[in-house]
Amino acid sequence: MLTDWPFGAGHFWLENSAMETTLQRAQSERTNVRRKDRQVEDDAFIRDLLRRAPMGVLATVRDGEPYVNSNTFVYDEERDVIYMHSARTGRTPSNVAGYERVCLTVTEMGRLLPADAAFNMSVEYASAVIFGRARLVDSDEERRHALDLLVRRYFPHLLPGDDYRLPSDDELKLTAVYRIEIEEWSGKQKKAADDHAGAFRYGDHGLAPWLVDGQKHSIR
Repeated sequence: MLTDWPFGAGHFWLENSAMETTLQRAQSERTNVRRKDRQVEDDAFIRDLLRRAPMGVLATVRDGEPYVNSNTFVYDEERDVIYMHSARTGRTPSNVAGYERVCLTVTEMGRLLPADAAFNMSVEYASAVIFGRARLVDSDEERRHALDLLVRRYFPHLLPGDDYRLPSDDELKLTAVYRIEIEEWSGKQKKAADDHAGAFRYGDHGLAPWLVDGQKHSIR
């Protein structure tokens, strides 16, 4: 059965697919969601968000110094791992090589929700937080597999050989590929009623003046 998702047409997941019948992941305190009314315990919610969210934010740490990297990613459902990539040199490969524990978050923003009091103004969202271990992939075969998944995810209308050539051996040597082995994850979402008064999407009413002209503006 096809089920519609909250933030716009065209987002569906297959309720009866093989992946959705997998047992729920065990969770610990680090994936405990404070707002139980927004917690999503269905693993299918997280899998679908990983399929459609365009970017992920990967958090790493080295010598007590945190670092985040916003990047493309792909969830390999058959292997139950997440792949990301970067240049061979830089903060992310250095951090991962020194300490494999990582955290990845993906999110979607829905409608902004006005209210009579500023304290009660809010926003719709769907999000997931994934804890795991990231490792640099050494195998050329797995690196090609991961990069192929990435390209096919973001450029599904293009065909290898017809529209582009696959990475050469030299190009592969310049690319770091990370395999994130998932330990735990948690999901959250907030969705208001379809007829929520005044609900709108960010940008529908333009941008705040200081975001446009760069000048300071007093609050009246």
